[in-house]
Amino acid sequence: MKRQPKLLALLAAGVLAASVAPAPAAEQVPPPQLKWSFAGPFGTYDPAQLQRGFKIYREVCSSCHSMNLVAFRNLAEPGGPGFSEAQVDEIAAEYRIKDIDDQGNPIERPGQPADRFPAPFPNALEAKVANGGVAPPDFSTLAKGRTYQRGFPWFVFDMFTQYQEQGPDYIAALLQGYVSPPEDFKLPEGASYNKYFPGHSIVMPSPLSDGQVTYDDGVPQTVEQYSRDAAAFLMWVAEPHLVARKRIGFQVMIFLIVFAGLMYFTKKKVWHDAKEPGEASKTTA
Repeated sequence: MKRQPKLLALLAAGVLAASVAPAPAAEQVPPPQLKWSFAGPFGTYDPAQLQRGFKIYREVCSSCHSMNLVAFRNLAEPGGPGFSEAQVDEIAAEYRIKDIDDQGNPIERPGQPADRFPAPFPNALEAKVANGGVAPPDFSTLAKGRTYQRGFPWFVFDMFTQYQEQGPDYIAALLQGYVSPPEDFKLPEGASYNKYFPGHSIVMPSPLSDGQVTYDDGVPQTVEQYSRDAAAFLMWVAEPHLVARKRIGFQVMIFLIVFAGLMYFTKKKVWHDAKEPGEASKTTA
């Protein structure tokens, strides 16, 4: 009986806490699962798509986003966009690289294939100031670092279907997710509403529009196509050796199967004349 006042007090505190609890955040919309040429155990990159994605990066994204871990020469490596060495030389020469001369004096020179893509800002602080207090993320590993929670039971199915394209799915959806905010959504000043971005409030305005980038291969010049091409290119940037990794993995699996078969028949041959303990005792008797 003495515990009743204490119990009532706890219940009252719970009701009060529930009444003043903040309203739940806007529901997170999962990105649609897209089909990619590099998906699955035998998937490979589409060089034409990677070249279109690189064009989007160079004409739209490179003014804000860096790509610090990628060198110009990577564009000509097997399994990538498929640029020739001459094309890589031409692309690299378009950039100005800060360097020092033989006397140690700072200079600017044309880029070379061995150089990495220069960052648009000299430091993170200047990048923050120029972009509303938030430095744009580096693109080198973005497609592997940006993902979303699939939840149960989808992550179980992913282990069997080998679905590993959460990153490009999210990036492609994000670039297409700029819509008008709901009436009851309070959007901070200077931010844009994106239905796929966590919290839906994103500082980066919509970077793409139909017809913004000119394609030379007849592919539709729409935001949807731009988003897919950019996401595929960022996937290659984050994992440039994906095709080689899959090829080596397939070769290893074949080797292990053949090796297991050889070991089985070797065991059968070595122990062919051996008898079970029971059979040996019967023979002795």
